[in-house]
Amino acid sequence: MTKGPLSGIKVLDLTAVVVGPSCTLTLAEQGAEIIKLEAPEGDLLRKLGGPAPSPDMSPKFIHFNRGKQSIAVDLKTAAGKAVLLRLAEQADVLVTNMRGAALARLGITWEALKPRNPRLVFCVIAGFGKRGRYHDSPAYDTIIQGMSGFAAALGRVLGEPRFAPFVLCDHITGIIASQAITAALFARERSGEGQEIEVPMYESMAHFVLTEHMFRRTFDKAGPTGDPRVMNPDAKPIPTKDGYIAVSANTDAQAFAFFEAIGRPELREDPRFNSVGARFRNVDAYFTLRAEALRTRTTAEWAVEFRKREIPAMPFNTIEGLLEDPHLWEVGLLREERHPTEGPMTGLGRPVTFSAAGPDELKLAPRLSEDARVVLAKAGYSEAEIDSLLGSRAVLPPP
Repeated sequence: MTKGPLSGIKVLDLTAVVVGPSCTLTLAEQGAEIIKLEAPEGDLLRKLGGPAPSPDMSPKFIHFNRGKQSIAVDLKTAAGKAVLLRLAEQADVLVTNMRGAALARLGITWEALKPRNPRLVFCVIAGFGKRGRYHDSPAYDTIIQGMSGFAAALGRVLGEPRFAPFVLCDHITGIIASQAITAALFARERSGEGQEIEVPMYESMAHFVLTEHMFRRTFDKAGPTGDPRVMNPDAKPIPTKDGYIAVSANTDAQAFAFFEAIGRPELREDPRFNSVGARFRNVDAYFTLRAEALRTRTTAEWAVEFRKREIPAMPFNTIEGLLEDPHLWEVGLLREERHPTEGPMTGLGRPVTFSAAGPDELKLAPRLSEDARVVLAKAGYSEAEIDSLLGSRAVLPPP
């Protein structure tokens, strides 16, 4: 387990697919002990996330579930539910992305668990907030991308609505949930009491989109929406003589240095480009100017020119290029690993470092119910009780 700021915090993880596991992965990377409680059939992402040597260890599952222990429990059985309740009584945090009706049927609610564990931080990641009319409607990432305006924003640039090629809403909501949990743990240090947290995907992503693109509607109910600089069709990697480069010259100092780099120093006096506000108002002309200039030299030549003038710019990467970037190997984000059952693999390390935490030593993603005996023993079950639970299939035996 990684030593970190959350060392000693025990998290009972009742989440699946991406939104919840991205939350608990962040907590694991910060040192928390994560007990991933799965259904007997396992997290859907085990099979949904691509092929692997074993049928239940997809690449996506492996990367989202590092540092976690797995125990598979049948919550439809009395013995299985008793296991969950005992684990919840001993946990600091419980995280779930099950829908409200399902949680109520199983008795996994803040009201039910608070008397058993008043210090528990109970976090529900939901599709929609419980105060609104959409509450308890089913939600996946693409549903939220479509509802929240994210797909529409892409549509303004591409000509038709489309989803991002990432489960972006899941990722962002998961990160928001992890921050909310650590804030609640901080509050508990002061008050001694836990609390319930609701993290709705729709509201989280609506907030994300509107802070960026409410634009003039902030002041004028009939005004335009959408930041024209960000939504400009030319706001993209810029073609060079032999590839692409990413450039962002926003301040006056950066823009004036850029004009010098492209051999057009006189543009700093051009009323269309001589200030941040002017360039914002004339963003179409500014982006066209950039695109025309950068086609004349190679990516490597521009990179040298821009670095010399401290203009923010880096070469464009494909996904394959990202895997070959020496920087990512030097900092330990990418590394060669050997999974106990899946064999050699390229693993992902912790992107955030803590000076007091030491190296990232997270265990690799677990097989289904791999840690059942260890988790039950730590929860206080005797060897005979553990054998009985595994024999009854209320808890799935380790593979």
